[in-house]
Amino acid sequence: MTKRTDQIRVLLKGIESGDPAAVSVVNQSKYIQHNPQTHEGGEGLAALFKRISKTSPRVNIVRAFQDGDYVFAHTEYDFATRKIGFEVFRFEGEQVVEHWDNIQERKGPNSAGHTMVDGQIEVADTELTEANRELVRSFVRDVLIGQKMDLLPKYIETENYTEYSPEIGVSDKATSMNYEQTHRVLAAGNFVLTVSEGTNRGVHTSFYDLFRVAGAMIVEHWDTIEAIAPKSSWQNDNGKF
Repeated sequence: MTKRTDQIRVLLKGIESGDPAAVSVVNQSKYIQHNPQTHEGGEGLAALFKRISKTSPRVNIVRAFQDGDYVFAHTEYDFATRKIGFEVFRFEGEQVVEHWDNIQERKGPNSAGHTMVDGQIEVADTELTEANRELVRSFVRDVLIGQKMDLLPKYIETENYTEYSPEIGVSDKATSMNYEQTHRVLAAGNFVLTVSEGTNRGVHTSFYDLFRVAGAMIVEHWDTIEAIAPKSSWQNDNGKF
């Protein structure tokens, strides 16, 4: 746990209370919002929290990690419907100046009985952060984008691998979805989050994939898959990525 991850936990729990003080960590003069459905700026975020709080929402931050100036969180939301999300925040100094997310309806458990948020939550092997980042970056490049299925044994520890995606595994993604490019790879020890863009059944889509690495192999995988709304409906012009 770090100071910045604690600040993000307070910020996200503010969705429950609607307390505008929860967004004090946001620098309103610099804040760049990449959720296309949310108004620009910290003031817009405070208004959003106030509106959502009236529906008695519940927020559970399952995992939260820091990678330099970035904090990424894996979250459960119980609003009018139940959702799972990944949230990414960029800090400058003591305040958040930029935000991205990827949210989908909660599904599952999957055929193995695992939910979208089960599994390990503790960071380990911090000295291997950069090696694990590069491993996952290469996996996404070779398998998810390059569709080189013969390389799966190079990256996936099949005997000890656990899949938390509600419908598919990482091997299925390479054949059923079109990953076109990766915009960001965030890492903290044994956890690596990739932010990618492509299409799903022909629909412009954002893919967030979280991996846990052990022994230089991928052993756990979580994800959210979100269709990107048409630009005509966006509430800001900053882009999803």
